[in-house]
Amino acid sequence: MVAADGSSGAGAGAGRVVLYVRAGCHLCETGREVVADVTGEAGVVFTEVDIDVSPGTRSLFGELVPAVTVDGILVDHWRIDPVRLRRALAGGA
Repeated sequence: MVAADGSSGAGAGAGRVVLYVRAGCHLCETGREVVADVTGEAGVVFTEVDIDVSPGTRSLFGELVPAVTVDGILVDHWRIDPVRLRRALAGGA
């Protein structure tokens, strides 16, 4: 898999799980709920990043929000799959 920043692995990012969103995104609300539920079950804290705050982040994700990364690797976008996210957290991304 490719990291969200285009590299091949995790970087020294904000946290283990990062949810990328933007204001006014209805799928982001649903994605936030899924990520909150799954990370809560796993005892992991997630970080939320508004892609419109940084031109670099905005150009990286464009319309692919919400997007979630685990350890810097893109796991899902648009409709966050809880099964896929759980698998990534367990190390089987």
